[in-house]
Amino acid sequence: MSTAAGMAPRFSAMSGPCKICFKAAKWLPVLFIVSVVVWSYYAYVIQLNLFTVESIIEKSFYLLLYHFLLVLFLWAYWQTIFTDIGRVPKQFRLPPAELDRYESAETDEARRAVLEGFTQKQNLPVYNRTMTGDIRYCEKCVQIKPDRCHHCSVCGECVLKLDHHCPWVNNCVAFTNYKFFILFLGYALLYCLFIAATTLQYFIKFWKNQLEVPAKFHILFVFFVSIMFAISLVSLFGYHIFLVVKNRSTLESFRAPIFQLRNTWVQDKDGFSLGAFNNFIEVFGDNRSLWFLPLASSLGDGVSYPVRGQPPPPSATTTTTTPVQSYGSTQTSLGDGVTYPQRCVDEDTDDLLGSRQRWAEDEENELTAGYINNHAHALEEVVVQANHTNPV
Repeated sequence: MSTAAGMAPRFSAMSGPCKICFKAAKWLPVLFIVSVVVWSYYAYVIQLNLFTVESIIEKSFYLLLYHFLLVLFLWAYWQTIFTDIGRVPKQFRLPPAELDRYESAETDEARRAVLEGFTQKQNLPVYNRTMTGDIRYCEKCVQIKPDRCHHCSVCGECVLKLDHHCPWVNNCVAFTNYKFFILFLGYALLYCLFIAATTLQYFIKFWKNQLEVPAKFHILFVFFVSIMFAISLVSLFGYHIFLVVKNRSTLESFRAPIFQLRNTWVQDKDGFSLGAFNNFIEVFGDNRSLWFLPLASSLGDGVSYPVRGQPPPPSATTTTTTPVQSYGSTQTSLGDGVTYPQRCVDEDTDDLLGSRQRWAEDEENELTAGYINNHAHALEEVVVQANHTNPV
C-alpha cells in the first residue's frame, strides 16, 4: 500500500453526476421546510392579519409576536444548518507507518497493540472503549475515535459528539451545533403553537360558517398544519431536553458508552452526567444572557467543565487564559469536543491523568503547566473512591 493511499480517508466511491445529484437531493427536506414557512408567512401575515383581522390592536399584537418568533426560529435553523460539524483533530489519524503496521498485523492482538501504542505515544485522551476493551477505531477514516465521537455514513467522516444526522437540516447534529438544534426545535414549537392559538377563533368561525372571506381556506390550512407540526415537535423537543438533562446523545441512549471500572469495562448511560444543571451548562454554555439565543455562549476556556454537585462560578469557569482549538465559526458549548468529564473515573485510570498531557495541534504553542494542573484537578474531583459501586 502506498503512503499517499494510506493517509486518505476511505469514503464511498461516489463521483461525477451521481455525487452532485446526491448532494442536491439532501437539500430537498430543507427546501420543504422553507417552503412551508414561506407559505405560512403568506397565509398568516397577509391573508389573516392584513385581510381578515379588523382590530388594529389585535393585528399589531399578532404581527409583533409572530415576527419575533419567526426571527428566532429561522436564526436557530440557519445556525443548525450552516455550522460546521466538529471534525476529529489530525492527531487521532494514524500516520502511514502506523497504518501499515496495523493493516499488516495478522491477529487482533497485534492490531490492538498498534492502536494502544499509538494512543500512548500521542497522549490521546481516549477513555471510552468497545465491549472487549479495545480502542475505538474507524476503518473508513483510518483514525482513532475520541470519546463520544461516531462515524456519520451520510457525511462520510467521524463527527465529535455525534447525536444524529438530521435530514431536515442537512447536517449532523453534534457538538458544534447541538445547542442551535435544540433552540430550533423549541422556537419552531412556539412558532406553531402561536399560529394555532391565534387562528383558533377564526377556525371556529369557519366551522360555524361565520367566516366569509376569500382567505378562509388559507386560514383553515395554516391552523391544521401548525397543529400537525406542533404535535411532532413537542415529542422531539421533549426528548432532546431529556437528553440534555442526562448529558447523553441519541446514540448513547441506545448504546451506552463503555467505561473502565476496577479493571473491567462496563456500560453506563449516565457516565458523563454531572447533574441536571451542570449538564445544561455543558451544552448551553456559562453565559446566561445568551442561553436562549443562537449564539456562542461559553465564557470559559472551553476546557474546564462543571463538577457534579458544584455550581459553576458566575464568571469564567477557570482563570487560565490558554486558548483552545475552535471547531467551526462559533464556540457554543463548554469543552473542545474531544475531552469530557466523567461521572465515574476509575482510580487506576485516574493515575494516568496527572502525567498525561492534553493533545494539541503541532502549530499551536504547548499548553502551560498551570492549565494541565487545572484540568487534572477538575477531573480528580469526580474520581470514584475505592468503595464506589457502579449504578449499572
